[in-house]
Amino acid sequence: MKKLFIIFAILCLAAPAMAADWNFYGSSRMATFRVDVDPDVSGVDSDTDTQWGQNGNSRIGANVMFNDEIGGRFEYGHSADNVSHRILYGTYKFGSSELLLGQTYTPVSSQFYSNSVYDADGDLLGVGQFYVGRKEMIQWSIAGFKLALVEPNVVSYTGYDDEDVDLPKIEIGYKFKSDMFYAEFSGGYQTYTLSGAQDVDIDSYIGELGGGMTLGPVFFNLAVHMGSNLGNYGAYNPAGLTDEAALAGGTDTNDVDGLGYLAVLGFNISEMFTVEAGYGHEQAEVDNSNNQEDADQYYLNCTINIAPGFFVVPEVGMIKYSEDISDAEPEVFYWGAKWQINF
Repeated sequence: MKKLFIIFAILCLAAPAMAADWNFYGSSRMATFRVDVDPDVSGVDSDTDTQWGQNGNSRIGANVMFNDEIGGRFEYGHSADNVSHRILYGTYKFGSSELLLGQTYTPVSSQFYSNSVYDADGDLLGVGQFYVGRKEMIQWSIAGFKLALVEPNVVSYTGYDDEDVDLPKIEIGYKFKSDMFYAEFSGGYQTYTLSGAQDVDIDSYIGELGGGMTLGPVFFNLAVHMGSNLGNYGAYNPAGLTDEAALAGGTDTNDVDGLGYLAVLGFNISEMFTVEAGYGHEQAEVDNSNNQEDADQYYLNCTINIAPGFFVVPEVGMIKYSEDISDAEPEVFYWGAKWQINF
């Protein structure tokens, strides 16, 4: 009798899941690169190493439709032998609108203009393109427009007891697309307060404009962003630029002005080959510091489609760093390939 009860309970739980439409997908990605790092320090030689391993953005997931109104998606990724969820959200469609609850790409993180594959599909993120990743949020969208209330990013400071957050991060985005070109805008604002002997407000904002065009086999993409205190906002920062507000005493802060831009040009030679070249620039400057930090990346790659769902992307590129105060200009030169199978 007990076994029958357990079987009945399992069937009751499984029935709603079986009624839904589950579309599973997966992607396994391998990085095989030689990387030469020149620190540009007197007496220190450059160091060359091999990167050989599965990318952390390998994934498995599913798009789910329960009915015409309710749906969702989940996605899990592989990182350092650990499994973590990348995406998990549900959606409710009503009329021409959609409400999303959960974790996914925010309006300012949903644009990908580059296909640079170095650094786990780096895509010039943080070196020309602004990116904060996948965050928890409530989002309303309609006809290409998005409004999201996003999980705040709070940076603590020594000497302050607490960080008070009254509002979520607020983001908007809009995309227009036709057969030949597309254009999109996104922006966001965040504020929180450091509590101590004197309260200090830390404000951040970001705005990005981008787009692209396809003319026969040729395509190009352009984007530019600018903002303030992007590190406090939660910007992805692989270049390690100083991007968090500095305390200036009392209730004042020395804010960091951030600017980035990119350009990508590609050519679809055939269904088997696509060649792409790109450049990205990122800079940050702290108020009253007389110092600007810069990062630049150049790359050239070719996507080789071997079979449906299986392709290889050889890429060669360079990343350069500089700042006004220091004479050192370290650089990274890399060459190799990403291997990917989608299933």
